[in-house]
Amino acid sequence: MMHALTLVVCGAPLASRSMDVESALTDRGWTVTTVVSPSALQWRPAPPGRERTPRPDTVLALPLTFNTANKLVAGIMDTPTCGALCDALGTGTPLFAVPMVNDRLWGHPAWPSTLHTLTTAGVRWIDALGGSGEHPTPVPSGTGDQLVRSFDAAAVAAAIPHPAPLYE
Repeated sequence: MMHALTLVVCGAPLASRSMDVESALTDRGWTVTTVVSPSALQWRPAPPGRERTPRPDTVLALPLTFNTANKLVAGIMDTPTCGALCDALGTGTPLFAVPMVNDRLWGHPAWPSTLHTLTTAGVRWIDALGGSGEHPTPVPSGTGDQLVRSFDAAAVAAAIPHPAPLYE
């Protein structure tokens, strides 16, 4: 049984590995629809045009940026990427996020509230360096290229469970 997943790609260096994640998810049985923000296009090409797609069983934001996370908490749907994330939160669709926020922005006074709100709303965090957990961690400023090189797309795909079937 194929499960539908929407991959939301925001603008940060980790976007360059999003096609690897698409492949790993497909290998694990997901049907992947990708939504790419305009700022992510500097790291990856736009996906081919798509026709209407089914509602996803799961949504993955990779990378989730400071800007998009704060817009999500505020309910701002001014782009297709923000729209897909707001829809997931509003409908209770499982939402996973691989944050890529540097330690300089991590200290911004709005950030703790954003993390708390998203965690309370059910967002499940996947660390960009592998593994998942309740508490995401910052990326040291200036280490984006290193993070991209060491990123394990298969580990991210493996951290996302398939939804339970409606009928057995």
